[in-house]
Amino acid sequence: MSNNHIPQLSAKFEIQAYKRPTNIHGLRKTHVPFTGSPRRHPYDAKKVCLISDPYSTSLLYYEFATQDIAYAEELANIVDIDGETITMARVWIKKGAVALRSTPFVVAEFN
Repeated sequence: MSNNHIPQLSAKFEIQAYKRPTNIHGLRKTHVPFTGSPRRHPYDAKKVCLISDPYSTSLLYYEFATQDIAYAEELANIVDIDGETITMARVWIKKGAVALRSTPFVVAEFN
């Protein structure tokens, strides 16, 4: 079985700042913020993957449709022990949008 549909490490995904909302409190009423490292979706250009904590041993990522992103804020980058920089962002997703939250794991028997 092929692993072509499993998200893999991809090139950096540069964030283009959307026009800042005039009323941030209004945005909070209609959207939900998610924070992580944005990545290109491996096979769908109309989606974005957001890895919540890129250095965690327990990987969690989200998939959002780009049309559901109202605003994106670039946050401080994080640097790993080898000096590699990872871009972090906060994206505001429209309430009621359908998204995917995924936690990959290795299948094993638990004793």
